[in-house]
Amino acid sequence: MSATIMPDETFEFVKGNCPILVSMPHNGIQIPSHILPTMTGSAKKMVDTDWYLDQLYQFAVDNGCYLINPEFSRYVIDLNRPEDDQNLYPGQDTTELCPTTQFDRQSIYLPNCDPTAEDISHRVKKYWQPYHRKLKSIITEIKSEFGCVLLFEAHSIKSKVPRFFDGLLPDFNFGDYNHHSCSPDLMNKIDDWQPQGYTKIVNGRFKGGYIIRAYGDPENNIHAIQLELSQATYMDENKLSFDQSKASQVQPKLVEMFELFNSFIQQNSKLS
Repeated sequence: MSATIMPDETFEFVKGNCPILVSMPHNGIQIPSHILPTMTGSAKKMVDTDWYLDQLYQFAVDNGCYLINPEFSRYVIDLNRPEDDQNLYPGQDTTELCPTTQFDRQSIYLPNCDPTAEDISHRVKKYWQPYHRKLKSIITEIKSEFGCVLLFEAHSIKSKVPRFFDGLLPDFNFGDYNHHSCSPDLMNKIDDWQPQGYTKIVNGRFKGGYIIRAYGDPENNIHAIQLELSQATYMDENKLSFDQSKASQVQPKLVEMFELFNSFIQQNSKLS
């Protein structure tokens, strides 16, 4: 598999050889030089990043999955929000398309430096649209070649985020937009699967963001599922550092999960 940075340098793309596409829209850690001076010191740490997912899921790429991975931070623009910034969870607290607060409610920007409507429009064109154009084209390409697509949205989150949920988050948080973005057959496999030593929930607080809602089309054999993995399973949440010991324990479970994906793919694609 060959990894390429696109000419506009907003995301990395790896072409695979199986019908699974891994998207990790919150893994980026770059901030454009013209935006960085407008941000607070705490925001520059990008604490709310889905840290190290490219490292954690390297096995999937090694095994032939497609990958799309942004270069830039979710603080610049959230690729898993709709372009018109509609709230995905009406009545609940969420962050915006171009977030102005961190998960702990601290400001991302210095006073009077929040992005303007013009800034947001520029970021949509520069970062959001290229990512989604590529997503669409990859899905079309995979569907044409294999007859089936599995879009896996890889996310992670702190084990405790009081702004969004009470107490300790389960380790594995699956979402398929309340059974709208993915085949019931695959979700039944997920329901039956129990990663030993870890907790799991399906369509709990996290039902899936914009990407699985926009691209999941199970009636046309395009299946989309999101996993919010607790960062406590693979990193030191306080130091924001990768914990190889923890990762070596959870990665076999992720491999098991992809084996479920592959089993489903074998039954639903031209590979069968």
